[in-house]
Amino acid sequence: MLFTPAETKVVIVGGGTMGADVAAVCARGGCAVQVLELTTERRALLPDYFASTMIDLGYENRLHLLTTAGSLEEVDWPEVDLVIECVPERLDIKQELFAKLEQYAKPEAVLASNSTSFPISDIARGLKTPARMIGLHFFMPAHLVPCVEVVYGAKTSPMVGESLSRLMTACGMVPVTVKKDLPGFLANRLQHALSREAFAMVDAGIASLEDIDKAVRFGFGFRYIAAGPAMQRDHAGLDVHGAGGATIYPTLNNSPDIAKCLSDRIASGKLGMKTGEGFYSWTAETMKAERERYQDALRAGLKIIQKDIPEIK
Repeated sequence: MLFTPAETKVVIVGGGTMGADVAAVCARGGCAVQVLELTTERRALLPDYFASTMIDLGYENRLHLLTTAGSLEEVDWPEVDLVIECVPERLDIKQELFAKLEQYAKPEAVLASNSTSFPISDIARGLKTPARMIGLHFFMPAHLVPCVEVVYGAKTSPMVGESLSRLMTACGMVPVTVKKDLPGFLANRLQHALSREAFAMVDAGIASLEDIDKAVRFGFGFRYIAAGPAMQRDHAGLDVHGAGGATIYPTLNNSPDIAKCLSDRIASGKLGMKTGEGFYSWTAETMKAERERYQDALRAGLKIIQKDIPEIK
């Protein structure tokens, strides 16, 4: 099995924010991409979104590679090489979808899930061909964040994983292989470890949310654009890290429960921008300004690490 973008037909199931951006990633690499979106209203918005996104990425010459469909029956399944699921994060929905995809897709087509947390083996439970089932986890916004996790289920064929990694590299992504199937995969486990400690310190009155955000953005987090934790330790010295760990590790939070400052807000319906308040308060104006600032910062970061990202042919 060998994927080359110009010869690969991809179907994205789900045309929401994530699915649309994943489609743009595949199209900029040269794949022919069809986005399956059941909702008429959302599907009608996709062409304009694709046009603006591909222009923003500098690949407007590949806009013609992006098309849409309104049902599974509209897809030319014998031509499809890869299916990427981007539907809501509910296990029952995903399992039902992949049971259908197994029937529609040709036997050699790869079935991939963009699940953020469910083990791939759980999603593939009951499938007759679990060897072709794999996780392909992007990070929002997928067209700006270069990393993608290639997550092996218990029965995933290594050839499937290796082929997908090569395809993602050709599409300008930085794939990381997750060899064992566990909740949260790799990056989200790291993120949650940080968040658990951060919110525990808020609960304990050690620091405010604002100061924690500043400590990450303008402190150690700022350095992560240059090097990950292992490389950072080589810069600083493993002995220094070891000494710090011996002192700090025994005091780190290891609670299996989410922090009170988080659970209280969830219980109160304060879920972030989607409800107008989360850890911070939001209006339509402040949300728009923050999203623009956030995307501008990501684009600036991309320019810094551009030479470390695979080149798109």
